[in-house]
Amino acid sequence: MSTRADRIRTALEAAFAHARVTVEDDSHRHAGHAGARPEGETHFSVTVVSPAFAGQSRVARSRAVHAALAGEFAGGMHALALRLATPEEEAG
Repeated sequence: MSTRADRIRTALEAAFAHARVTVEDDSHRHAGHAGARPEGETHFSVTVVSPAFAGQSRVARSRAVHAALAGEFAGGMHALALRLATPEEEAG
């Protein structure tokens, strides 16, 4: 059985070709906060570095990530902290 972090990584790698994706489960830091569940897997920090973001605004990038993860939000994921960049932005 895969974890939500694994599913997030897989979905983002499928949605953004040639992306470098890192996913951290931050749920333990949000215990007792809105949206937190005792079993965790509700709050994540995600970094995606992809050439697909070239020419896109921060809002467009965020919307694209949220669209790729709509199923996870529907299944109980509460929050994402996003860092989204092109390879050039990451390098420079």
